[in-house]
Amino acid sequence: MTATTDGPRRVLLVAHTGRDFATERARALASRLLDSGLVVRALDDEADDLALPGLQAVSAGPSAADGCELVVVLGGDGTILRGAELARHADVPLLGVNLGRVGFLAEVEQHDLADVADQVARRTWTVEERLAIEVVVDLDGEVQHRDWALNEISVEKAARERMIEVLVSVDDRPLSRWGCDGVVVATPTGSTAYAFSAGGPVVWPEVEAMLVVPLSAHALFSRAMVVSPSSEVSIALQPDTHHGVLWADGRRTVELAEGARILVQRHQQPVRLARLGRTPFTERLVAKFALPVEGWRGATPS
Repeated sequence: MTATTDGPRRVLLVAHTGRDFATERARALASRLLDSGLVVRALDDEADDLALPGLQAVSAGPSAADGCELVVVLGGDGTILRGAELARHADVPLLGVNLGRVGFLAEVEQHDLADVADQVARRTWTVEERLAIEVVVDLDGEVQHRDWALNEISVEKAARERMIEVLVSVDDRPLSRWGCDGVVVATPTGSTAYAFSAGGPVVWPEVEAMLVVPLSAHALFSRAMVVSPSSEVSIALQPDTHHGVLWADGRRTVELAEGARILVQRHQQPVRLARLGRTPFTERLVAKFALPVEGWRGATPS
């Protein structure tokens, strides 16, 4: 990144300080950033845990990252998704440092903290835009709820012992009716999260598409599908079906009434991820899942 800003340079640091391990690393990174002359913000509770002179505490509201040039998150994917909400509201890039187990949303691992501080101070990151999805809940022609997701939205049964009955359509054309535990609509970024656990394919992040993955559907046709990023996916709760719930990125939820129609499409605003290097997604996939690659002999000669 080469853009400049007027006045002091600010970054927001988000961390899962409920763990001593994460708190120590967040404190070390914040200290390095402060020594570089940056203004470092932290959310109120996390700032108390970090207890660093010069750290600027801010309210945990949606405007926490306003005026910042970057949001830096230390933690697993759950913490990074929390940081993504703040970064997206301020329309600034998000840089994830993995302190979790898999951490597909993270750009770097914890052992690179010194390099992270140096590159942030020198503004040497690049920005990668990731497709986000918008969801609208409609009931009898009236909008009941709006939300967005970086990974996925899921429509699920509310009662463990009962299925929900849904009719899924794509671009106003009925596709199939399922009695199921739910339906996941995911982005390529989210293909390695909930959708993957439900049997969906892994999609490289530069591919623009949406995934539709039924959850334990009682139907002959119940495979995961990949649809166009310009399509609209509709999930309609059928009459007499039991109430469902909608989840966005596994963080935000709302109850769904009988007859609700859930519309999912590409969001006009992507999520901006900061990249410090250019590690191919294939290498990240192999490393995160510890895939066996013994016997590889290098690239094919041209």
